[in-house]
Amino acid sequence: MGHKKLLVILCLAVIPAIFFFSKRPKFVEVETVRVERGEVKATVSNTRVGTVKACRRAFLAPATGGQVAKLHVREGDGVKPHQLLMEVWNKDLKAQVKLQQFQVKANQATAEQVCQLAAVAEREAARAILLQKNHIVSDEALDSKKTAAKAQRAACNAARETIAVGEANRDAVQAAVDRTLVFAPFAGRVAEINVELGEYVTPSPPGIPTLPAIDLLDVSCLYVSAPIDEVDAPQIKTGMSACVSLDAFAEKRCSGVVSRVAPYVQEKEKQARTVEVEVKLTNPNDIKDLLPGYSADIEVLLAAKPDALKIPAEAVLENNRVLLMQADGLLVERAFKPGLSNWNTVEVLSGLNEGDKVVLTIGRDGVVAGAMAREQK
Repeated sequence: MGHKKLLVILCLAVIPAIFFFSKRPKFVEVETVRVERGEVKATVSNTRVGTVKACRRAFLAPATGGQVAKLHVREGDGVKPHQLLMEVWNKDLKAQVKLQQFQVKANQATAEQVCQLAAVAEREAARAILLQKNHIVSDEALDSKKTAAKAQRAACNAARETIAVGEANRDAVQAAVDRTLVFAPFAGRVAEINVELGEYVTPSPPGIPTLPAIDLLDVSCLYVSAPIDEVDAPQIKTGMSACVSLDAFAEKRCSGVVSRVAPYVQEKEKQARTVEVEVKLTNPNDIKDLLPGYSADIEVLLAAKPDALKIPAEAVLENNRVLLMQADGLLVERAFKPGLSNWNTVEVLSGLNEGDKVVLTIGRDGVVAGAMAREQK
């Protein structure tokens, strides 16, 4: 009998314990962060990946077709402005330039001779005028002298014009020579050469793009071109500060300045309308090691507050709501008024206090208003 009574007593003690533990609220584990003060920036970022580009890039080719006679540079070479890069066969044109130069010299010699004769004729006419006053020379002889002097002067002028014609012919042939030469329009670096010695090159026909003979880049000035959503584009103005992020480098480069906002909206995709925005990097250290063609993202700074209440953007629910964790672990929903924001941070204008615990893991199962929670270890 004693054993039975003891068993009954144990059962009566266990049943309330089971009931207590079954009714005890279950706790969900959450990550939290406190509402704190700090700098908040309002920024706009690109919707699709942007590209690093050179401020100046020239696709160079000779203005006239012909066989490549000389290549004065190699890929990777640095060049100076007006440096000769390439030459198409032009020996015939250069020979014509020489011929015209000799012709100009010959014309100059002829003009010198004719003009000297004109000067002599003019002096004879002047003497004939003096003699005629003394009735030594007849009127007919004087008229003949004057006419001869005028004719010689006209011949002198014609000879000088012949010099000008010869010089113009020489310049025309020299222009034809220049059309066979490729010069650097600016200081830069040769990115690519698409011709070989002896190869025949022709200018690109209208509307039919072909590979340039030489691709020249000015890598001393780089910028990032990136598409911004049409909704965000009106907020961006030239002169705004911006940061540039690149997949190839870990650190951000924040010496960027918005240098251009395209005056039209691109319609590359039916559902995505964008405006092209260019950000120029102004710090030489930020340009170092960059190459045109790198993929890049831009983040344009619209406004900033150095001391504002802020919370992580990942803690915000729809309609500007958050989950607060109270001291006893109860999760409650709280609406707040947002201010400046970016992808990472949202400013709190009202509705939350400094030090409040805001739940970060809002997408986790069971993390809802009214649930009991505890800090994740």
